[in-house]
Amino acid sequence: MTKAVLNSMTDAERRLVAETEPAAVASLDEDELLELHSRIRRARSKYVKNYRRAASAKVGARSSRGKAYAQNQRDRDKAEIFELSLARVSREVAKAAARAAAELKAERLAAARGGATRPAAASPTPARRPTATPSGKRPATKTTGGLKKDASSRAQGARRQGKRDAR
Repeated sequence: MTKAVLNSMTDAERRLVAETEPAAVASLDEDELLELHSRIRRARSKYVKNYRRAASAKVGARSSRGKAYAQNQRDRDKAEIFELSLARVSREVAKAAARAAAELKAERLAAARGGATRPAAASPTPARRPTATPSGKRPATKTTGGLKKDASSRAQGARRQGKRDAR
């Protein structure tokens, strides 16, 4: 990063770039990293959008892309700085996600091992509780907006089934 570009940034932009330095990012957890990632991405998108819009407007005025290229250096440089910052934060998010995945996997494996080492004295199949006898009444179902509509849908299904059975 050149000093000229950093000096052309606002204080808020400089602080945002400083938040992506390795020492600052090391103390953040995954959620904080994701929040920082979205802020950096918004800033990068802003300057990329500004650069593209201004460049396309200047191409028409200058009648060539080569002549318009030098006119928009500041936004292009800022976009590049935010792109580099975004890459740094993305790498840290990936590392944090990998750590979280490894922790979850370790927890699952520990839980599975704990479940597999039950005492042998217990019966292999637990005794079943008797289930309640069905009363013969259909369970209540949610309607989709009206009894007539539901009845029509059921009748339509019955007609389709009747056609299949008649074959």
